Amino acid sequence: MPKVKTNSGAKKRFAFTGTGKIKRHHAYHSHILTKKTKKQKRNLDHSDLVVTANIKQVRDLLCKR
Repeated sequence: MPKVKTNSGAKKRFAFTGTGKIKRHHAYHSHILTKKTKKQKRNLDHSDLVVTANIKQVRDLLCKR
């Protein structure tokens, strides 16, 4: 059987924490920042965890069981 490849886009966007949870970055923080408030940009700057409903999908993309 051939090797299962990791999704290249997913490995750039997600990372695992030490306890096995999956970290992600917020969207809407790359451009068109002039119309966003300081508070909005500050809150988008932090990383967050993947929602439990999407963990299986992300794990499949990263080939982690």
